[in-house]
Amino acid sequence: MPERKYTVKPSLTTRGLLPENQETPLEFLQGDTMNNYQFFRRNHFAYPALNQANYRLLVGGLVKRPWSISLPDLYRFPAKTLKVTLECAGNKRRLFEPKTYGEQWGKGAISQGYWRGVPLVYILEQAGISSQASEIVVKGYDHGFRKDSKKDYPYARSLPVAKAIHPDTLIAYEYNGQPLSYKHGYPLRLIVPGWYAMASVKWIRQISVIETAFKGPFQANDYMYYPSKDTDEGSYPVTVQNINSTIQSPLDMEILSGGRVTIRGIAWTGEGMITSVQISVNDGQSWNEARIHSTGLPYEWVSWQYEWIPPGKGEYSILSKATDSTGRSQERKAFWNRKGYGYNAMDHVKVEVQ
Repeated sequence: MPERKYTVKPSLTTRGLLPENQETPLEFLQGDTMNNYQFFRRNHFAYPALNQANYRLLVGGLVKRPWSISLPDLYRFPAKTLKVTLECAGNKRRLFEPKTYGEQWGKGAISQGYWRGVPLVYILEQAGISSQASEIVVKGYDHGFRKDSKKDYPYARSLPVAKAIHPDTLIAYEYNGQPLSYKHGYPLRLIVPGWYAMASVKWIRQISVIETAFKGPFQANDYMYYPSKDTDEGSYPVTVQNINSTIQSPLDMEILSGGRVTIRGIAWTGEGMITSVQISVNDGQSWNEARIHSTGLPYEWVSWQYEWIPPGKGEYSILSKATDSTGRSQERKAFWNRKGYGYNAMDHVKVEVQ
């Protein structure tokens, strides 16, 4: 009788059920794109009920020609495809010291793939954006009650006009060559390359052009850096992704058998390009350059690896440190803020060689 072969596939790690929040098993994935089932899920409310048959995208506010766009019409507009890393602003929150409240994300609230859609600037130009415009508000169909209010809120965010009209800011309708899945924003999702994923609004309902600063709770209260534990002094908005890196292998607290060890992982940044990833196997006493695998395109993470032969048995502390073309580099400690956003300290795993 032939031996039966089994295939074991990694699954998402659940951080919350209602709303559903699950992170990618990043340490167990080899490729640089995630399918719909591997892509992390971050929701603020329950999944919205949509009438797909009658769906239309509404565009209004300070425009000369308000309009309502059907999906068939939108599919005929000029489109482009970009490979983009989306990262939750709370990625790695559980690593903060002192601890911060919120979903205790590990290292997997980040995923990457190919997004295809219409540049938002094309839609705004067709509508005739006013010269008085200051921000572009994108509202999703998902809504509900926040824990700090009895009011029903939609999930809505704004972009400054300069970011909204960037040619790579997309109204996406495909992911990895397939229509968007329902759980990842079908039928339309905003994609804002280089910014944390809270900006990439799902299940888009309406686009509005405004002349004042948007004050919705997911912009004025949440997704703000609060450096002080007790006051709002010095707060500022979460926008561009920090430079970061993650060690995928070996795993933290893994026991190794000796011999050659491949240390591998990914690095990414919201500005510029990754130019260097350095590895330390002695808790930062000395550093060595890892080999980077890069396409040279923006918005993507780079894969890296470093071949290491442990000099003997014992415990080893491995660090990864990335640097980008703007001069940003990871520090040993992350910038602490009370809501736990933007963690980007050097990644660290500890291993034992037997």
